[in-house]
Amino acid sequence: MHAFTLPATLCATALLLAPGPAAAQQHQHVMVNQGEVAWKDGPPSLPKGAQMSVLYGDPTKDGVFVMRLKFPANYRIPAHTHPVDEVVTVVSGAFAIGMGSTFDPAKMKTIDAGGVIAMAPGTQHYVQTERETVVQLSTRGPWSINYLNPADDPRKSQ
Repeated sequence: MHAFTLPATLCATALLLAPGPAAAQQHQHVMVNQGEVAWKDGPPSLPKGAQMSVLYGDPTKDGVFVMRLKFPANYRIPAHTHPVDEVVTVVSGAFAIGMGSTFDPAKMKTIDAGGVIAMAPGTQHYVQTERETVVQLSTRGPWSINYLNPADDPRKSQ
């Protein structure tokens, strides 16, 4: 009889540790074609004019998420950082990015469609577009942006 006690205990423990429905929802299955991306106004933490579409996960919660951001022509994001790694893929247009604490167009590199930018947590950077540009952000939530100059934070003017 004791031979069955350990396997039974292991099975019961495995069932207790298995993710429940809430955890399973975090790992959703998503398939989206370009024309099916639904856009809405960007988050209040970005300057007005951006649009966003969350393709996977939830940027407000812990866990992996994928979000597309659409920026209009002549759009700027002042110098800022993020608390976690970020991988940015340029889907269309061109994304000019500079590293450092002060916006300096002379120090920016333009990344064209298909290009990738990967940044470690705390990397100081700034962004500009000359034409409409779509990027895909892959990272972990909860997502946040910290402007180096608090006066640049669009949430302060609301």
